Amino acid sequence: MLPGGVVFEPKWDGYRVVAYSTVDGRARLLSRRDTDLTAAFPEIADAVAAVGENLVVDGEVVIHREGRLDFGALQRRLVRAAAAARRLAVAEPAHLVVFDILQRGHRRLLGEPYIVRRAALEELFIDHELGPPWTLCPSTTDPAKAEEWMTEWSVVGIEGVVAKGRQQRYEPGRRGWLKVKTKATTDAIVGAVTGPVARPDTLLLGRHDQDDVLRLVARSTPLSPELRDSLGRLLTPAGPAHPWTGARFTVRWGSREPLTFTTVQPTLVVEFAGDTAIDHGRWRHPVRALRHRPDIAPEDVSTFR
Repeated sequence: MLPGGVVFEPKWDGYRVVAYSTVDGRARLLSRRDTDLTAAFPEIADAVAAVGENLVVDGEVVIHREGRLDFGALQRRLVRAAAAARRLAVAEPAHLVVFDILQRGHRRLLGEPYIVRRAALEELFIDHELGPPWTLCPSTTDPAKAEEWMTEWSVVGIEGVVAKGRQQRYEPGRRGWLKVKTKATTDAIVGAVTGPVARPDTLLLGRHDQDDVLRLVARSTPLSPELRDSLGRLLTPAGPAHPWTGARFTVRWGSREPLTFTTVQPTLVVEFAGDTAIDHGRWRHPVRALRHRPDIAPEDVSTFR
């Protein structure tokens, strides 16, 4: 049980950042691993510095493009020089969604309960009339509103909700919050596997694009024993004409470690469950394969977008 009852906040698909400002107009943005992100998001750093107070806030940096949150646009910022990041800040501006305040002036708030910190955070926004790129994270004690965020807001990239205790203290480095991710089911074509084809460990799933080229959309988590056996009896190794022959995939999103896999004839369709973290048509986190769909032909699977 969470202390004092539950309050819900949306779970944003962005970069977690602790933002620091000083009374003399300086600012720093640090990731959870203390990586300095100040130069990558200059528009956020400028807005934080403009507060002109000794301030520490916790939040999520997000970029909104074409109707949804774009995690790939965030990643592009990290590999650009400061001058290029400044140009991107104009073309693809980021926002800082703030959900907690740890210090304001000489007042340290880490030991205060959530409801006290939330009131102090709302007061900060009112005192400075903060607007974009500042964004105050919504908060509710209504489970129906939280469910609405998980369903209706998932189309724009909200990953789910975070549940916090109303009397809960802020404890750095501890995972005291409960995260509930939105899950949705859909279909894709089995294009390759890891492990033996006769009893695969994981699946590499694809969809055809508008030019009928099979594109990777997701990698599954390890299959259940039943699904390994049932799919293994149906999968057939592919020849050199497979579109993924010679392709290089990595073991996970953001990694450079190559993945060893075996291509198979792209004739089987499976249903899978995944979250809403999708970048340029590809699920960023591993998905869970649920079942074989013999009733769906590969050409009937949704087109890659």
